[in-house]
Amino acid sequence: YQRRVRGHKGEQMFSAFGRFARGAARAAFKEVPPVHRIKFLTILATAGTVALWYTANKAYAYGYVEECIHPPKYPWEHDKIWKSYDHAAIRRGFVVYNTVGAACHSMRYRYYRQLVDVAFTEDEMKEFAAAYDDYDTEPNDDGDVFKRNGLLNDNMHSPYANEKQARYANNGALPPDLSQIVRAREGGENFLFSLLTGYRDPPHGVVLSENMYYNPYFPGCQIAMPPPLAEGAVQDEDGNDYSISQQAKDVTIYLTWSAYMEHDERHLMGIKTLSTLALLTIPLYYWKKMRWSYLTKRKVDFLRRKKD
Repeated sequence: YQRRVRGHKGEQMFSAFGRFARGAARAAFKEVPPVHRIKFLTILATAGTVALWYTANKAYAYGYVEECIHPPKYPWEHDKIWKSYDHAAIRRGFVVYNTVGAACHSMRYRYYRQLVDVAFTEDEMKEFAAAYDDYDTEPNDDGDVFKRNGLLNDNMHSPYANEKQARYANNGALPPDLSQIVRAREGGENFLFSLLTGYRDPPHGVVLSENMYYNPYFPGCQIAMPPPLAEGAVQDEDGNDYSISQQAKDVTIYLTWSAYMEHDERHLMGIKTLSTLALLTIPLYYWKKMRWSYLTKRKVDFLRRKKD
């Protein structure tokens, strides 16, 4: 009963406050000169008309629209503390990058030697590096520079000589370097996998700019990069075609390895540290009991002094 009475009093208080606010607003509006009232109502009507026109018109994909969504979180095995990278996937992902992505995107902060004993042998990486013949030699005695094939210690091949050449070849868009792309994008590997598999036809009412493609996972929902993956574009060592989702997964794992090369060592160090702390818990507990036992188990008696 007391709760109902208190609730009723609260409703009365808010109702009285609302009546007071409405009355104050009416009084203030009446004090405004008629000319200013007309101006205010005209501005309000104009703003409402413009807002209604924008909402009823076509939704141009020039900014964040309702169709743009955040990438879901996928259950990557290497995220588990007791798991390492799938090195077979790193090998397949490098093949996908070298076949599809290397024509537009560079990885100039990575070297061919870094994949040795990670996913390839030394001879295999030498073969990949030697496939490119536009690396510069050291200047000779006359200062002349010539071209040579790539070596194991070279950084990975860049498709363009400079930024202007890259923009000219891609309608003004600059393909980002992929060495740290997983670190550089919010969502990491989830965003990258969703982006590669998220190309769609634009929904009804969405008009894209020229040479742009619709992708709900990219900011603004339109992206200058055409769909990079296609069924059968990459084959495995046995000649079987990779699906788009398999290509996207493998190249995402490869680019994640490129961004977090210390991942496996960090997980291994974490397991060793936690195991060591777990083993030390029991002896440290008994040491603590022994060390402080003389304080925790002591007995203090307060004796009254006898009267003389």
